Amino acid sequence: MAGRFTPRPTRTTVRGGVPRQAVAAGVRREWVPEGPLDLGLVLGPLRRGAGDPTFRVTADGAVWRACRTPVGAGTLRVVARSGVIEGEAWGAGAEWLLDRLPSLLGALDEPEVFVPRHRVVAMAWRRRPGLRLTRTGLVLESLIPSVLEQKVTTGEAYRAWRLLVRKYGEPAPGPAPSGMFVMPAAREWALVPSWEWHRAGVDNKRASTILRAVRVAGRLEEAVEMSPEEARARLELVSGVGPWTSAETVQRSHGAADAVTVGDLHLPGIVGYALAGDRDADDSVMLSLLEPYAGQRHRAARLILLSGRVPARRAPRMPRVDIGRL
Repeated sequence: MAGRFTPRPTRTTVRGGVPRQAVAAGVRREWVPEGPLDLGLVLGPLRRGAGDPTFRVTADGAVWRACRTPVGAGTLRVVARSGVIEGEAWGAGAEWLLDRLPSLLGALDEPEVFVPRHRVVAMAWRRRPGLRLTRTGLVLESLIPSVLEQKVTTGEAYRAWRLLVRKYGEPAPGPAPSGMFVMPAAREWALVPSWEWHRAGVDNKRASTILRAVRVAGRLEEAVEMSPEEARARLELVSGVGPWTSAETVQRSHGAADAVTVGDLHLPGIVGYALAGDRDADDSVMLSLLEPYAGQRHRAARLILLSGRVPARRAPRMPRVDIGRL
């Protein structure tokens, strides 16, 4: 019978059933980056919407991440003070997270090799000197939300991620801000019932892709030791994972500077408009325009997005379709 009933709160527990000892001081580390570093720019791509339960920015400027590491759940708090990065982590994955803090913040990135070839890119490069490409070293953490973003609006995808992580994940270890959760382990994703995918607004195609991916989670996580190109090839062996999804994944897991996203609804037009005044550019035109940045095409695309030079809308936003109501 043990485990079938929720224990009553006691003096050793806090709201949500988290033991008070979980809020004890975590493991700490300081790191001094070489050159300027903007935490928001570096870690921003890991945030899946304002309500992402795995990511939070607090009023003191600290960035919090709740992660499923290879050794267990962990919470990481990162803050920059006078050029020094202070990291603190809790949970089974605390040491793992702090060991990889520099790479998470772009220590393995090589921004110095980038050479702007267009005025709009050069201006964005000068205005955003703290841009570095993150490398999480975690594949499923980026793959699953990227699959959820296939062929739907970002709002729909963010809502699905939020609902599923909150329902099937676990509370973030340590004194994490209220409402933070660690995403489910591969086994928990595999046990999500079909009707819960539906309620979250995830169609069968995307749900099936995620289920196929988590069945080979170990093999996919091994891809962090591969080059971005080899990692993408392995990811795309999973039916339902194509070039768009694999690029979105390795951009975060590997810090892949050249993994430009193809098959995107908006990016070709944005790049075409910024570099050539062509808002109707397709993938082939975009790749042609980015050819001078070979080896750094993803970085160039990010700088173009940060430049703010985007074409005006010609049509209303794509309507949101909540299949969970059907």
